[in-house]
Amino acid sequence: MNSIINKIIVLLVLMAAVMSSCITPSKTSLLQGKSTNFNFENSKKTTYHLQTGDHLYIKIYSVDPKTSKFFQTDLPSLMNPTYVYLNSYLVDEQGYISFSFIDKVYVKGLSVEEVRNLLQKTISDYFKEATVTVRLVDFQVAVLGEVNAPGNFTIDKDQINILQAIGMAGGFKQFAKVKKVKLVRQTLKGSEIIMLDLTKSDILSSDYFYLMPNDVLYVEPRMAQSFAFQQFPYGVILSAPALALSIWAIVKK
Repeated sequence: MNSIINKIIVLLVLMAAVMSSCITPSKTSLLQGKSTNFNFENSKKTTYHLQTGDHLYIKIYSVDPKTSKFFQTDLPSLMNPTYVYLNSYLVDEQGYISFSFIDKVYVKGLSVEEVRNLLQKTISDYFKEATVTVRLVDFQVAVLGEVNAPGNFTIDKDQINILQAIGMAGGFKQFAKVKKVKLVRQTLKGSEIIMLDLTKSDILSSDYFYLMPNDVLYVEPRMAQSFAFQQFPYGVILSAPALALSIWAIVKK
């Protein structure tokens, strides 16, 4: 009897050890590597090129009252996301925007800064002391897969990095494969898929650390461990020895 019980206890201990060893810190801890402070250089600049369907918010400012009145910058405005979107300019199917008296301007394939410089040059030919500001309105990223709050997120600033996006999505789930996070990026030629290892600290200096508009992050699950933990009938297996002992005790009487 004692030998049977001892074997059962050993079996339970081994099963507990196997279950606890499925996930190790080396597989889930982010930014591993340097144990001391270390600087990772990153230009923090994106090279996003405008595509069909993008919206640009364009505003002209000037110290000249007549210029301000012409572009209605002397009027108060509610600078909320709805106002900015409704007062933005759509990049049409041909790659043009229709802006004020300039009529059509081809912007597809240009960066936001290049559009600003182009409009600034044109405006300066007609108005003195005028300053052009250009902002991309529909800066959105999606975070999918093994995160706690997957979804599509609108970014209200000029840039966002991968870790911030994961944070907006509620962080990783237990079985997230953080060593192989897929970044899907739209380019003028199509879609590009980049595999990123977020356990490495050098991700901070990667060209892909800062996200671009319409980027999609997909966090894969560890299929084997996730299935084993969620689907395997551990409760049945762990209760089987107790049931066997009960039956054995009844038979012995």
